Parts: sequence; C-alpha cells; structure tokens
Amino acid sequence: MPKVPKKTAHDKFDWGLYPDLEKFVLGTIDRFLGKHRFAKALSGRMMAESSTRFVDWIDHIVMPESDVSFKDLERLGLVEVHTRGDPDDTVVMKHLSSYLFPILVTSNKTTEVALKPESIDDFLQALGNGIKTDGEPYAPFRKAMVKKEGAHALSAIERRGYDGFVQSYMKDTDRYLGVLSAFFQRRRYFDDDDEGMRATMHDVYRSASIIDGARASDAFFRAERAYWQRRNRAGQVQKSRQDRLGLGWGNHDHHTYRSSRAHFTQMIDIFERLGYTCREKYYAGEAAGWGAQILEHPVCNIVVFTDVDLNKDETKIDFAHDGFKEKERTLGTVGLWIGLHGESILQAGMHHLEARFDHERLTKDLASSGVGMMPPFSHFEFLKQAFTVGERWPVDKKRLDALLKLKLVTREQYDEFLKNGAIGSHMENLERDQGFKGFNRASVTKIIMETDPRKQHYSGA
Repeated sequence: MPKVPKKTAHDKFDWGLYPDLEKFVLGTIDRFLGKHRFAKALSGRMMAESSTRFVDWIDHIVMPESDVSFKDLERLGLVEVHTRGDPDDTVVMKHLSSYLFPILVTSNKTTEVALKPESIDDFLQALGNGIKTDGEPYAPFRKAMVKKEGAHALSAIERRGYDGFVQSYMKDTDRYLGVLSAFFQRRRYFDDDDEGMRATMHDVYRSASIIDGARASDAFFRAERAYWQRRNRAGQVQKSRQDRLGLGWGNHDHHTYRSSRAHFTQMIDIFERLGYTCREKYYAGEAAGWGAQILEHPVCNIVVFTDVDLNKDETKIDFAHDGFKEKERTLGTVGLWIGLHGESILQAGMHHLEARFDHERLTKDLASSGVGMMPPFSHFEFLKQAFTVGERWPVDKKRLDALLKLKLVTREQYDEFLKNGAIGSHMENLERDQGFKGFNRASVTKIIMETDPRKQHYSGA
C-alpha cells in the first residue's frame, strides 16, 4: 500500500489547481448519479431548493479496488492517510493540498457516496423514510444507510470532532453535551474586553480539559455559527433553505473572525487550545492595511480566517504569537469594526460565515428573497466569492464616545454611526473548483476596503 511521504505540498501551503483530480471526482459522481435514481433526484433538489451542488455535500466516496488503481490515485496527487478510525480492508486516500474529500478504496464491490449534513437527525427527518442511524446521539461518528440501488449506495454521516470512518466508542456524550451547552450559553458581553478575553480563555481551557480538543472544537463552532446566524438575515434565509432538506451548515468553508491588535494573540491562543494549527499568513497589501492568520483543525475539517490591522513591516514577524509592539494609533477597516462592535470572539461574533454554493444560482435565488449580493471580489474558473449586502447593526453609544474621545472617529462619523448604525456582518457566497484550497489576495483587499464602515452610508428610509 502507498505510504505518506515525509513532506507534502501541504507543508508549504502551496494551494495549486488540480483540474485532473476534479475531473476524476466529478466523473465518479456523474457515474454514480447515473446509477442511483434517488441520489440523482436529491442532487436536483439540492440545487433547486438550496442553490448548492451535490459535490459540496460529500464527506467521502468509497470505491471498489476493482474500479480504481492506487497508481491512478497517486498520479492525481492522493496519498494514504490514517485517521482515528480506519475501516478494515480499506485504504484512505486524500490529496493534502486540495479541499476535496477522501477516496476510500475497499475490497467490497459497492460504490458508496457519503453525505455530510450538519445534523443527521435533521437530514433523515427531512427525507421521512424511517431510516435508522448507527451510533448514539452526539457521538463522534454516526452513520445511516440512506438507500442502496444495486452496487451503488448513498449514505449520510455526522461528525462531531472525529475524522475516522467507523463508529467511535468514545464514552464522553454527557461531557460533550455539557461543553456544547456551555458554549451556547457563554457570556459574551463584558464592560472590559480584557476581562472578556480572560473569561473566554478560561472557558475554552476548561472545555478542552473536559473532553477531547477536537470534540470541544466541534461544539464551539456549532455555537458560533448559531450566534452569527441570529444576527444575520442572509444567513437566516439561506439556512432555512438548506434546512428544507435537513442539511444545515454542513457546506461551511471557513469562519472569519476579527480582532483588535491588543487581543489578537489571545484569540489565536483560544483556537490553538482547541487544536487548531497555524496555516499560512495572509497580507492583503499596503493599501489595505490589514492581514490575517489562517488556521485549520487537523481533525475537524474547519478553517478559521482571523483578520487584524497589520502594517507591511509586521508581515515578517510571528504576529499570531508574538503580538504587536505598537497599539492602534489609527484604525484600519478591521480595527474600526472592532471599535464599533467589539471583538469577534466576544459580543460581535463572526464577521462572516463562508459556505460553498453554486455561485450564480445562489446570487439569483437570494435576490428573489430580498437578499442582495455585493459585486464579486473573486470570479475565476477556480474561485468565485461575493459578500451578501451587509447587516447593519446599531452601535453602542459608550463605544462611540470612547472612539471620539481618542479621536479615532470624527464628529461627523460619530453622528452617522449613532444615527444609522454600521455594517456588522455578511454571509459569503463561495464556489471552489479545481481543488483550489487557498484565497485570492488582491481581490479580497478590494472588498475589505469596500466594507470599511467609513465608506458605508445609510440610504434606508
């Protein structure tokens, strides 16, 4: 069996394009849908009812070894990987520099496509076929065989901090539920951000000591998505569309947070305590004045994008861990957002949630529901991105008074924000193709500058 090399392209964060891999994957899916009428009908409903593509809901594909060779998979860039639970007589193959899902090669004769709804119970309820699930509620891994047609099977799985493919016997359900509840209920509003960050770090440290870090991470982000959604109408509209099929946010791509310079290292520490590792740094350019540290969880398949005001000379330092010598003297786009709304990890919540869609179809379908889209900031064959029109939030007068006292906003800006509020959050319409896992620097710079609160003027009634 093929072995994992000591170093891969993933170590260099060189997110290339892999059209041959995509062609193989899409061809495999098309052949599967041609043989499985139920799955084909479901695929059509996904597009019609939620503007999403069948491929973006796939967790993994199981293929008989008689239908695919290891040499062909290796030629496409896949390597053997090991998870927390590898099935017997099965080899797990994955491309480490692509976002695309694993291919499992087995001695069995059945081709299986496994979908990844956020909640398997919601998904099976929507199907209404009385299908039973293997695995206890809130367990690390649950699976249901949705329908088998000949030598082709459609299944659904639910992961909660687990990257394997067999039922986990981790006996921590009560502790997991306790952590999940604590994250949903955690205090987010504090009179002092220093106190808030210390309290949040304490909560995360405690949770990661109670249960496995990957399980804690899953619980944390389920709560974070729910908090963001409550304050974002575009997210509410789209979630309701995806919930018609019981899919939830299983198509999430990455979660974006914003931080002040003063508390950036604490935010990174919170994510690292949950098991995240720092991926590439991101610098939007001197004109934009901001950058980010991208993090990824090795088990949960969750990516976090963390924005912060950043100077050009600071790109050479490890700002995620060493922090910044200078505090904010002026506020860039990110710093002003924090000044108006607070830290993302506290009361403000995520700046935006990115999920994978059919880009053009979502733009059209959301427009019919009264949700507008900003101009795309990426529109390539391999990456399409656009924000929904921003959600305008009221701004706390105490926060504005503090900004005015420090001369970080003008009197005119103060009056504008106090009267009309400021843009708080978005949902991002994202489509990935050709296996591309990275981000588009130049165009992101442009759109972030366009979302600067100082450039947003109220035009409502």
